[in-house]
Amino acid sequence: MIVMAELLTLVRPGLPPPAVRVPAGYTLRACSPDDVEPLGDLYFASYDPGVASATREEAVADIRAAFAGEYGELWPEASLVVETGAGGLVGAVQVVRRAPWPDTPNCPFVIELFTDRAHRRRGLGRTLIAAALDVTRSRMALRVADGNGAALNLYRGLGFEPVG
Repeated sequence: MIVMAELLTLVRPGLPPPAVRVPAGYTLRACSPDDVEPLGDLYFASYDPGVASATREEAVADIRAAFAGEYGELWPEASLVVETGAGGLVGAVQVVRRAPWPDTPNCPFVIELFTDRAHRRRGLGRTLIAAALDVTRSRMALRVADGNGAALNLYRGLGFEPVG
C-alpha cells in the first residue's frame, strides 16, 4: 500500500451497527482467497495510478498481502465484496481484527474500502461498512486522507470520530 500524507485515524465507538441496505441490482458476500485477482483488478482500477498502487501487479500483490496477514489478521466474515447481478466485483471492504501498526486503536480496523468508479455514489461504501460493523459488533477504526471529503462524510455519517 502506498501511504498518503495527512492521514486521520477515525474510530466508531461500539454503537449498535447501522442497518445494512444492499442497493437493488447488487449482492453482498464475504470475500475469499479466490477473489485475490479480481480484487486486485478492482483495487487498481478504483484509484488513480500511484495512489494505492502503481501497477495492476502491485495491486494484486497488495491484496494477496492482505490475505496473508501482512496488515493484520484478515477477518474473513467482515471483509466483504459487492457484486453486480452478473457477478462482477464492484466494491470491497477489508477488515483486520487488529492493525499491526503501533499508533492504531486496539480494535477491528478497516485496511481498505474501495469501489469501482462507475458504481460510486450508490451507497455501496456505506453498505460495506455497515455490513462489516454488523459482523464485528464492536468498536472499529480506520484511516482516511484528511482531504478526502467524500470518505470523511461517509465515515462521519456512520458514527466515526477523529482520534487524538
